[in-house]
Amino acid sequence: LLLALSNAAWPQEGVTKTSIVLGQSVALSGAASSLGQAFAQGAKLHFDRVNAEGGVHGRTINLVTLDDAGTPATTLANTKKLMSQGVLSLFGYYGSPQLTAAYPAIKDSDVLLFAPMAAADEFRGAMYPNVYSLRPGYSEEAAAITRHAETLGARKLVILHSNDGESMAALDSAERTMTSLGADLLLKAPLDSVDKALQARPQSVLVISDPKGAASAIRTLRDKGFRGPVYGFSNTGESLLADLLGPIGAGVVVTRVVPKSDNLKVAVVRELQADMTAAKLGKSNVYLLEGYTAARIYVAGLRTAGKDPTRAKLKKAFDSMVDISIGDFRVHFAGDRVASKMVQLGVIDAQGRVRD
Repeated sequence: LLLALSNAAWPQEGVTKTSIVLGQSVALSGAASSLGQAFAQGAKLHFDRVNAEGGVHGRTINLVTLDDAGTPATTLANTKKLMSQGVLSLFGYYGSPQLTAAYPAIKDSDVLLFAPMAAADEFRGAMYPNVYSLRPGYSEEAAAITRHAETLGARKLVILHSNDGESMAALDSAERTMTSLGADLLLKAPLDSVDKALQARPQSVLVISDPKGAASAIRTLRDKGFRGPVYGFSNTGESLLADLLGPIGAGVVVTRVVPKSDNLKVAVVRELQADMTAAKLGKSNVYLLEGYTAARIYVAGLRTAGKDPTRAKLKKAFDSMVDISIGDFRVHFAGDRVASKMVQLGVIDAQGRVRD
């Protein structure tokens, strides 16, 4: 009876008198777990901070996170489970194939999926109106790399890639974008084809993989004498890759779609660092920061949605974010539902540290 009365008073799913429930399916185990765990942890850090300060309009935020191990079928099953339990929205999924698999469960509903770590270009178009992205697509990352390689006179390119779904989505964008901008793509081949890649005599190499796979390929490239520029997309994990490579990573250039994770000139980075210190956690990285930033923007949307949030009010709140600063991170959802077009390049130095 009490539950029925509560639901009658607060008819919006995922909202009670004291709490707001969000649902998340992400890789907490499996090959992509180093990315998924960090993103989920970063988001939870900010939600914990907000809850400790009294929540949003008196309600705490409960992020229910389910492990999909990077398996699309499990992502769909988790999404259906979260929807059946009642959530205000979905939040922070990982992986383009996972998002593609899960989307039919929300396609004909008013449920938003906010800030997935999924960079396939298609999610930023009219086919996915329920998806609000924090990051730009892989085409923007590919363009930034192509322009940088052009300044070095390194137009002859080889792409080495993993065969997981996220890497294949990145490969598709890279091939289309980089060739259209004038790159001479000599070869695209699986990650273990370093000998074949070097036989093509490239001037630069793009490695598309998670941090562990990318580190292995880059070590082999350097061991076999390749001294030209090596590039990685944001899913290669900048600071995580630098930790794996150390000094052998000198000269490797990686894109990032959030500020540098130790740049204390940026307010959201300072807040993350403070919360990590308070929680006695270790070193921050770009995925922790992406999750933390996504949570901070989501909370701003909740505050704008008002004391009695609904899915419609939340959507309206995000749509009203037009070129504003949230923790020194520029947000502009209007038009294409993409908060930021930021793409920065970080380079690993001879000490194994990331530099701008």
